[in-house]
Amino acid sequence: MVWGGISTRLRTPLYHVVGNLTGVRYQNEILQPQVVPALQAIGPRAILQDDNAPPHRSAAVNTFIQQARVNRMLWPANSPDLNAIEHMWDELCSRVQQLHPPPANLVQLLQWLQQEWNGVPRAFICNLIHSMRQRCVECLAHNGGHTRY
Repeated sequence: MVWGGISTRLRTPLYHVVGNLTGVRYQNEILQPQVVPALQAIGPRAILQDDNAPPHRSAAVNTFIQQARVNRMLWPANSPDLNAIEHMWDELCSRVQQLHPPPANLVQLLQWLQQEWNGVPRAFICNLIHSMRQRCVECLAHNGGHTRY
């Protein structure tokens, strides 16, 4: 598993998550070293958009998010996954499959993922981010049902 963050102004390096991601690991390995500095670089209007995965919603993570004064987008418990990062993962997978033969090993796969992650055009990412308002509007209009996203 890899983790990465995107915004209209920056993208984090991919982080290879080895083993199970717990709330404590999410806080120590991703939030503190990657997310908080990225959000600070973006500025005071930055919003963390994660999902309802258990590590993201642990008590320790919630406390850390509050103490770090991170603005977080709230998701209802049974909401559809409208997170723009899902489309980034699809793009990344497509780019790796189209541009590379099957990897010989995990190290090669991780190198290719990082290379293609860095190669996704900024305009593609900006379009994903700027579509969030419409994603939410459409989700509300369909009472949480299927949308084109």
